[in-house]
Amino acid sequence: MVRVPHPVGPLAPKVRDLLLVLPPAALVGLLVARALPRVIRLLAARRDADDCTGERSEAVRARAERERAQTEALLAEAPRDTVRIRPRVPSPAAVSTLQARQAGPRAHDAAPAGYRARSDADRAAAEVELRISVSELASNLVSRIVGEGLGAPAEQGG
Repeated sequence: MVRVPHPVGPLAPKVRDLLLVLPPAALVGLLVARALPRVIRLLAARRDADDCTGERSEAVRARAERERAQTEALLAEAPRDTVRIRPRVPSPAAVSTLQARQAGPRAHDAAPAGYRARSDADRAAAEVELRISVSELASNLVSRIVGEGLGAPAEQGG
Protein backbone atom coordinates (compact mmCIF):
# COMPACT_ATOMS: atom_id res chain seq x y z
CA MET A 1 0.00 0.00 0.00
CA VAL A 2 1.28 3.39 -0.92
CA ARG A 3 1.25 6.12 1.62
CA VAL A 4 0.65 9.71 0.74
CA PRO A 5 3.59 11.88 1.91
CA HIS A 6 1.47 14.67 3.42
CA PRO A 7 -1.41 14.44 5.97
CA VAL A 8 -4.85 13.95 4.39
CA GLY A 9 -6.98 14.39 7.52
CA PRO A 10 -9.63 11.86 8.50
CA LEU A 11 -8.80 9.54 5.63
CA ALA A 12 -5.66 8.49 7.46
CA PRO A 13 -6.63 8.54 11.16
CA LYS A 14 -4.16 8.00 13.92
CA VAL A 15 -4.63 5.03 16.23
CA ARG A 16 -4.83 7.29 19.24
CA ASP A 17 -7.76 9.20 17.70
CA LEU A 18 -9.51 5.94 16.90
CA LEU A 19 -9.15 4.78 20.49
CA LEU A 20 -10.62 8.04 21.77
CA VAL A 21 -13.65 7.92 19.45
CA LEU A 22 -14.45 4.22 19.75
CA PRO A 23 -16.03 4.18 23.29
CA PRO A 24 -18.41 7.11 22.67
CA ALA A 25 -19.37 5.66 19.29
CA ALA A 26 -20.06 2.28 20.91
CA LEU A 27 -22.20 3.99 23.60
CA VAL A 28 -24.22 5.84 20.97
CA GLY A 29 -24.62 2.60 19.02
CA LEU A 30 -25.96 0.79 22.12
CA LEU A 31 -28.39 3.59 22.89
CA VAL A 32 -29.67 3.61 19.33
CA ALA A 33 -29.98 -0.19 19.38
CA ARG A 34 -32.06 -0.03 22.57
CA ALA A 35 -34.22 2.89 21.40
CA LEU A 36 -34.76 1.64 17.86
CA PRO A 37 -37.39 -1.04 18.75
CA ARG A 38 -39.33 1.52 20.78
CA VAL A 39 -39.25 3.97 17.90
CA ILE A 40 -40.41 1.26 15.50
CA ARG A 41 -43.30 0.31 17.86
CA LEU A 42 -44.26 3.97 18.25
CA LEU A 43 -44.30 4.51 14.49
CA ALA A 44 -46.37 1.34 13.99
CA ALA A 45 -48.86 2.44 16.67
CA ARG A 46 -49.12 5.86 15.06
CA ARG A 47 -49.72 4.30 11.65
CA ASP A 48 -52.43 2.02 13.12
CA ALA A 49 -54.04 4.97 14.86
CA ASP A 50 -54.04 6.92 11.62
CA ASP A 51 -55.63 4.01 9.79
CA CYS A 52 -58.27 3.56 12.51
CA THR A 53 -58.94 7.28 12.54
CA GLY A 54 -59.57 7.16 8.82
CA GLU A 55 -61.97 4.24 9.22
CA ARG A 56 -63.73 5.93 12.13
CA SER A 57 -64.01 9.18 10.24
CA GLU A 58 -65.58 7.31 7.33
CA ALA A 59 -68.08 5.70 9.72
CA VAL A 60 -68.91 9.06 11.28
CA ARG A 61 -69.27 10.65 7.85
CA ALA A 62 -71.65 7.85 6.74
CA ARG A 63 -73.74 8.26 9.92
CA ALA A 64 -73.87 12.02 9.41
CA GLU A 65 -75.08 11.50 5.85
CA ARG A 66 -77.85 9.18 7.08
CA GLU A 67 -78.90 11.71 9.74
CA ARG A 68 -78.91 14.51 7.18
CA ALA A 69 -81.08 12.45 4.84
CA GLN A 70 -83.54 11.74 7.67
CA THR A 71 -83.63 15.43 8.62
CA GLU A 72 -84.28 16.47 5.04
CA ALA A 73 -87.10 13.91 4.82
CA LEU A 74 -88.67 15.32 8.00
CA LEU A 75 -88.35 18.86 6.71
CA ALA A 76 -89.96 17.84 3.44
CA GLU A 77 -92.93 16.35 5.35
CA ALA A 78 -93.35 19.40 7.61
CA PRO A 79 -95.50 21.50 5.23
CA ARG A 80 -97.87 18.57 4.63
CA ASP A 81 -98.14 17.98 8.38
CA THR A 82 -98.84 21.67 8.93
CA VAL A 83 -101.65 21.67 6.39
CA ARG A 84 -103.12 18.56 7.99
CA ILE A 85 -102.79 19.73 11.62
CA ARG A 86 -103.60 23.44 11.29
CA PRO A 87 -107.41 23.07 10.95
CA ARG A 88 -107.52 21.14 14.23
CA VAL A 89 -105.54 23.67 16.27
CA PRO A 90 -107.14 27.06 16.93
CA SER A 91 -105.00 30.14 16.52
CA PRO A 92 -104.03 32.15 19.62
CA ALA A 93 -106.29 34.99 18.48
CA ALA A 94 -109.25 32.62 18.21
CA VAL A 95 -108.53 31.22 21.67
CA SER A 96 -108.37 34.69 23.25
CA THR A 97 -111.54 35.76 21.40
CA LEU A 98 -113.38 32.68 22.68
CA GLN A 99 -112.20 33.34 26.23
CA ALA A 100 -113.34 36.97 26.01
CA ARG A 101 -116.76 35.88 24.71
CA GLN A 102 -117.15 33.45 27.58
CA ALA A 103 -115.98 35.97 30.19
CA GLY A 104 -118.13 38.82 28.86
CA PRO A 105 -121.58 37.70 30.15
CA ARG A 106 -120.14 36.82 33.56
CA ALA A 107 -118.54 40.25 33.86
CA HIS A 108 -121.76 41.88 32.62
CA ASP A 109 -123.84 40.07 35.22
CA ALA A 110 -121.36 40.72 38.01
CA ALA A 111 -120.82 44.42 37.24
CA PRO A 112 -124.29 45.74 38.18
CA ALA A 113 -124.26 43.85 41.46
CA GLY A 114 -120.88 45.38 42.29
CA TYR A 115 -122.04 48.84 41.27
CA ARG A 116 -125.23 48.47 43.34
CA ALA A 117 -123.27 47.36 46.39
CA ARG A 118 -120.84 50.25 46.02
CA SER A 119 -123.60 52.82 45.50
CA ASP A 120 -125.53 51.46 48.50
CA ALA A 121 -122.42 51.80 50.66
CA ASP A 122 -121.81 55.35 49.38
CA ARG A 123 -125.44 56.25 50.02
CA ALA A 124 -125.31 54.92 53.61
CA ALA A 125 -122.07 56.82 54.30
CA ALA A 126 -123.57 60.05 52.94
CA GLU A 127 -126.72 59.57 55.04
CA VAL A 128 -124.70 59.08 58.23
CA GLU A 129 -122.67 62.18 57.42
CA LEU A 130 -125.81 64.24 56.78
CA ARG A 131 -127.53 63.05 59.97
CA ILE A 132 -124.54 64.23 61.98
CA SER A 133 -124.62 67.76 60.57
CA VAL A 134 -128.37 68.21 59.78
CA SER A 135 -129.14 70.37 62.81
CA GLU A 136 -126.26 72.73 62.07
CA LEU A 137 -127.31 73.02 58.41
CA ALA A 138 -130.92 73.65 59.40
CA SER A 139 -130.03 76.48 61.81
CA ASN A 140 -127.76 78.10 59.19
CA LEU A 141 -130.61 77.97 56.67
CA VAL A 142 -133.14 79.47 59.10
CA SER A 143 -130.76 82.28 60.04
CA ARG A 144 -130.33 83.16 56.39
CA ILE A 145 -134.04 83.19 55.78
CA VAL A 146 -134.94 85.19 58.89
CA GLY A 147 -131.89 87.37 58.72
CA GLU A 148 -130.96 86.95 62.35
CA GLY A 149 -128.43 84.64 63.94
CA LEU A 150 -130.00 81.92 66.04
CA GLY A 151 -126.83 80.88 67.83
CA ALA A 152 -126.72 77.32 69.06
CA PRO A 153 -129.39 74.88 67.94
CA ALA A 154 -132.44 74.71 70.17
CA GLU A 155 -132.48 71.98 72.68
CA GLN A 156 -135.38 69.70 72.60
CA GLY A 157 -137.01 69.39 75.94
CA GLY A 158 -139.83 67.30 76.94
